[in-house]
Amino acid sequence: MGPQRANLTLAHSADPDPREASMPVAIIDIGSNSVRLVAYDGLSRAPTPLYNEKVLCGLGRNVLTTGRLNEEAVRRALAALARFRVLCQTMRVSRLFVLATAAARDAENGPAFLAAAEAACGQPIELLSGRREAELSALGVVSGFHAPDGVVGDLGGGSLELVDVRGAVVGQGVTMPLGGLALQDLSGGSLKKATKLVREHLKKAAPQLETLRGRSFYAVGGTWRALARLHQAARGYPVHVMHGYSVEPSDELNFLEVVEQVDTALLQDVETISEARRPLLAYGAAVLEEIIRVGRPREVAISASGVREGLLYEQLDRETRALDPLLAAASELNVLRARAPRHADELLVWTDRFVATLDGPETADERRLRHAACFLSDIGWRAHPDYRGEQSINIITNAAFVGVDHPGRAYLALAVYFRHEGVAPEKASPMLRALAGPRLFERARLIGGLLRVAFPTTAGMSGALERMPLTVEDGKIVLRLAPEWAALAGDRLLNRVRGLGRIIGLDGRVEIG
Repeated sequence: MGPQRANLTLAHSADPDPREASMPVAIIDIGSNSVRLVAYDGLSRAPTPLYNEKVLCGLGRNVLTTGRLNEEAVRRALAALARFRVLCQTMRVSRLFVLATAAARDAENGPAFLAAAEAACGQPIELLSGRREAELSALGVVSGFHAPDGVVGDLGGGSLELVDVRGAVVGQGVTMPLGGLALQDLSGGSLKKATKLVREHLKKAAPQLETLRGRSFYAVGGTWRALARLHQAARGYPVHVMHGYSVEPSDELNFLEVVEQVDTALLQDVETISEARRPLLAYGAAVLEEIIRVGRPREVAISASGVREGLLYEQLDRETRALDPLLAAASELNVLRARAPRHADELLVWTDRFVATLDGPETADERRLRHAACFLSDIGWRAHPDYRGEQSINIITNAAFVGVDHPGRAYLALAVYFRHEGVAPEKASPMLRALAGPRLFERARLIGGLLRVAFPTTAGMSGALERMPLTVEDGKIVLRLAPEWAALAGDRLLNRVRGLGRIIGLDGRVEIG
């Protein structure tokens, strides 16, 4: 943690604008169902999408029965590629990667299509093998999750890739023709036949699924993200971000059975799903249901990071790959939105010293979350004072962060909310409180209380915190101020210190000198 924080601190020392640090990079993904362009703000550990557009072309429709890409689908795809080429020029993209997957791989007219596609987008196209696609999907999960451990499943229109991942170690992947369009094609539109095909093919993936028991299954792909969105709507879930959303297998099985049995039009919030994808939901549900039944994972975690993010991660040097993506993203947002970005670096050290004097242990994951909260502590300052807490919650709960699960996201939102609105438990959103859980909720109150002491003494500016240590001594919280800052030691500050003390059951005082 030390070297990483030092790197981030060094970046803050000059208060750089990360928008000037690198030029945009972009990826065009020619899939079996859609052709998508995603442009990112640069090549970094936690790149932020600048622009995201997809065209549902259906290149993979009927490929397995006709052996050819449909001419109308090809026409739409080539038109999309020509459009994306112009958009990349407009955004001054410095590097453009173009990938093609199962449809172009399996069709007899795939080579002719790829030649026309290269002419349309003006770039060479990498045709991914099934194994290469699985590898990039797994690297996408490595880039987007903190210490992942489980099996990655990437469901596209034409194929399903499965690959084991443990930390940054990626196993050998397998690919099967179980994408939604492929199943629809091979089964003649019969979900019953499709389910039988799923079971037959997944028997061949036994080595991958046998390692899944008690671990996480990372679900990658648009159809599974769509199912997760419908699951959130059915459960009244408070956070609408897909990445990091996790579901208990038993709950997921019940939901998947409903998707397979009822008319799609009856599903709650189905209008948020594109009409072209809705017919594929039942096929995606059938695949996921069989994976859960055979593999018995501990949880199903939705990943918004897949092949594209895996390719970007692959371009990074070893040192950058080793950075924590959550801290990298939070640090960048701090630089963009805080009054004095270096103040957050000082908060890291100041809260480290305080927590070290507490009796209770802090886990490594709680420490990284606390550091992220320090980076995010001042991102709402431009809002009206009455709305800073609310705006901070909205930014954090909906930010494009990776490397954090939803309980951790709730903790971060609550911590910064408490910094603005006070640490009384009843002030918090009941849904966010439930999502964080009892332990993280109290940790959020603690860091919120610390931030409420720090900001009135520094006005959010750097250079002061190191001269006002806060510690626990002899059963009391003690804030020491330098003599020249004695005027700060009024009732307001003393109440803040005492409020912090009440969170952990201690008295608090302010001392001079």
